Amino acid sequence: MRREWRPPWPVDLHAVLAPHRRGPHDPAFQIDRDGAVWRTSHTPDGPGTLRLRGVGGAVDAAAWGPGAGWLLDGIPDLLGARDAPEGFEALHDVVRDQALRRPGLRIGRTNRVFEALVPAVMEQKVLAQEAWRAWGYLLRRFGEPAPGAPRMRVPPPPAVWIRIPSWEWHRSGLEAVRARTIIGAARVAGRLEDDPSERRLRSLPGIGVWTAAETRQRAAGDPDAVSVGDYHLPGIVGWALAGRKVDDAGMLELLEPYAGHRHRVIRLLESSGRRPPRRGPRLAVRDYRSF
Repeated sequence: MRREWRPPWPVDLHAVLAPHRRGPHDPAFQIDRDGAVWRTSHTPDGPGTLRLRGVGGAVDAAAWGPGAGWLLDGIPDLLGARDAPEGFEALHDVVRDQALRRPGLRIGRTNRVFEALVPAVMEQKVLAQEAWRAWGYLLRRFGEPAPGAPRMRVPPPPAVWIRIPSWEWHRSGLEAVRARTIIGAARVAGRLEDDPSERRLRSLPGIGVWTAAETRQRAAGDPDAVSVGDYHLPGIVGWALAGRKVDDAGMLELLEPYAGHRHRVIRLLESSGRRPPRRGPRLAVRDYRSF
């Protein structure tokens, strides 16, 4: 199945879709040499694969599998059609500069809450590389081959996550606490799709403000969700807006004038490349085989 969609604004496919990629070897997300973006999902209609490519001012899309129609219908949402940046006002030079440089950056939504929640739980309080390794391992073990792209994998539906044996969680590098959080969320996945609010997400054991924000940013396109508790964000925000490192409270204070668009501002600041100077050695990725 195919579709051409022509948005009334310039679309930066890579910038909009980047948050959905879980590392360079994500089996559910790939980028071709010609810039085409491939993404898989287990939709309400079943597994599907979506390929998006920018052609002039249009987006050329193709989809495969039982979920193809659902994915094609969801392209406007995925690329930010329901985002409303018109009320956003840049109050700092760095924010204004990045907004002018990235006019195609919109906050899109997948409308798949559980699929956004699972990798967010995996990324809790660990290095991203560790979480990406676990995500890739479990998708290759329990995800099915992607329609139209058999080397890719479709994230398993909730029922499959519930049945993953304990030793497979261990081999992936996830400890029992995060595994239990994912399994618990899988048992109420249908209710999460109906109500992706922060209140509903945080009512689940193991889901805090950081995980709820990471999920809502991707699944619900929340332009204001701030990942409080992130190791890097306070430094990025503080350095870019105030020339100093701050803690979570300081970050929220600096972002307060942007209420309603705080996640949007963070995305712009991340794209600026401004970072506080590194001090000390990098943390080492743990070897899960020694657990």
